Amino acid sequence: MIVYAVDLQSLAPNPNLNSFGPLVTAIVRNAFVFAGLISFILLIFGGFQVIVAAGDAKKAEQGKAAITGAVIGLLVVLGSFWIVQIIEVVTGLHILSPQV
Repeated sequence: MIVYAVDLQSLAPNPNLNSFGPLVTAIVRNAFVFAGLISFILLIFGGFQVIVAAGDAKKAEQGKAAITGAVIGLLVVLGSFWIVQIIEVVTGLHILSPQV
């Protein structure tokens, strides 16, 4: 009987993610980028919606609401990034830039 075995570490997309800490770091770093992209897309969409409204007050309000939500979301993301940076300085942990 022939058995073919593969080391699971060699199948991992990133071999440096061998523990919980680097995995959380990768997720948090990518979540900040993803949230920023979503906010940018919502800003563009809201601005386009306000421009295309052409006098329709309801559509203009929807566009303004999208812009307001995007700006508030971006401020929340930037605030949380700032808080993570403060935690890194106070505790000495490297959350977003792990020392490998």
